[in-house]
Amino acid sequence: MDNSFYITTPIYYVNDVPHIGHAYTTCAADVLARYYRLRGYRVLFSTGTDEHGQKIEKAAWDLGISPQELVDKMVVRFQDLWEKMNISYDEFIRTTDPRHIKVVQDFFRLLDERGYIYLGDYEGWYCVPCETFWPESQLDERLACPDCGRPLEKLKEESYFFALSRFQEPLLQYLESHPDFIMPESRYREIESFIRRGLKDQSISRVGLEWGIPVPSHPRHTLYVWFDALINYLTAAGWGSSPDKFSTFWPSTYHLVGKDILRFHAVLWPGMLMAASLPLPQRIFAHGWWTVEGEKMSKSRGNVVDPYLMIDRYGVDRFRYFLMREVSFGLDGDFSEKALVERSNADLSDNFGNFVHRTLGMVWRYKKGVARKPSPYQDEEWEKLLEEVKEGFHYHMERFAFSQALEQVWRLVHFANRYIEREAPWKLHKEGKEKELEDLLYRLLDNARLLSFFLYPFMPDTALRLRELLGLSPNLEGENWGEALQWSLGPEVYSVREAQPLFPRIVE
Repeated sequence: MDNSFYITTPIYYVNDVPHIGHAYTTCAADVLARYYRLRGYRVLFSTGTDEHGQKIEKAAWDLGISPQELVDKMVVRFQDLWEKMNISYDEFIRTTDPRHIKVVQDFFRLLDERGYIYLGDYEGWYCVPCETFWPESQLDERLACPDCGRPLEKLKEESYFFALSRFQEPLLQYLESHPDFIMPESRYREIESFIRRGLKDQSISRVGLEWGIPVPSHPRHTLYVWFDALINYLTAAGWGSSPDKFSTFWPSTYHLVGKDILRFHAVLWPGMLMAASLPLPQRIFAHGWWTVEGEKMSKSRGNVVDPYLMIDRYGVDRFRYFLMREVSFGLDGDFSEKALVERSNADLSDNFGNFVHRTLGMVWRYKKGVARKPSPYQDEEWEKLLEEVKEGFHYHMERFAFSQALEQVWRLVHFANRYIEREAPWKLHKEGKEKELEDLLYRLLDNARLLSFFLYPFMPDTALRLRELLGLSPNLEGENWGEALQWSLGPEVYSVREAQPLFPRIVE
């Protein structure tokens, strides 16, 4: 467990059109997964689709097809996007998978046997689009959904309940003893306050809904979609089917979620796990929302950001970089294509791309593409900076501070550009100081090698392309991070390819 990480996104509602919010969460999870793999950890990375519920059932019948036919068509939108975004997931869970259905029903039986589930009557206000019940204490006179604003329906029906209220004090005690269980701190305080106001038992079944997982031995009842969906994390980790896998990856688990679904993950889900006597995840991190040029994204406004379009227009690595660099993970952010272009041109074209292109160009111009390692190979200034960058990079990555981690990496980029101007390799060549020139060029190439490691989690295609230009193996995850990220451990000879712009400037 100490050498493993289980990293999850929520499973996304299959009837949604994938948008920047989905891309944001999944890109962040992929960055973490690649980072820990690069450091030699065993990583399980899961995502998937939530495919049950009233909305799916109604939409399918309106189209004259079965719900299964509908979700089989819809799921492709997410799978195609993750391929386009270079998402390296290990498990893709669909809640209609037979293996998931078995896990959900086994989990229900376990909680029922332990006395945490009972049959009763539920009366409350229900939002069909959000598939969420809302207590009257959270509603105003409009009786509209606090999340989506649509009218609520008053429902009264027989329901199975999960005795969540019995876990109010255990959850508060757990939060007190695990102050980093929920991140960032503002979300921790929000959940703590919510629990202190009092927890009520959670209705976890519906009557008269066919499209869902039947309650074991009571098929007239269908399990509530959130009860079903949260258990996907156990399905992917092998609970009940693969003991070795489960013991390897649980509970060394990081859940990355949007702040709008934090309560399900930080209140209901831990309560369910406590009821099953299972350890709680290591960390739940809730990130912020994206607005679009200052306005909330909505279909009615026509301003929903299409990740496919952004990738087609600007390239996958520019898009990934912008998502992770523009806003501190955890805060709300504002998206505009102008900001993406400006960030890409400044950081990727003018700074990073310019450094790589200039360096390779000079190696070809002055040394026909070859630079040998200096002997002895020491440079206190470079080495000191590298150690500071490594320390800062690891510190921020382990705290989900992706933008700040990239700030550390760009210290190497900025220093290298200043180094070129300061040392003036063209003057060394003009003065015939070929040994000094080759030593200088080797240092620049080695800095590019180091950058390929730091950038790989964020821009994997770019990192591997950079290594190919340097004449190095593209199999980064086969490298030993601790050994490779040393100033003195580059190859004896760099034999590089001719310079090619990694990020040509975008002309608006």
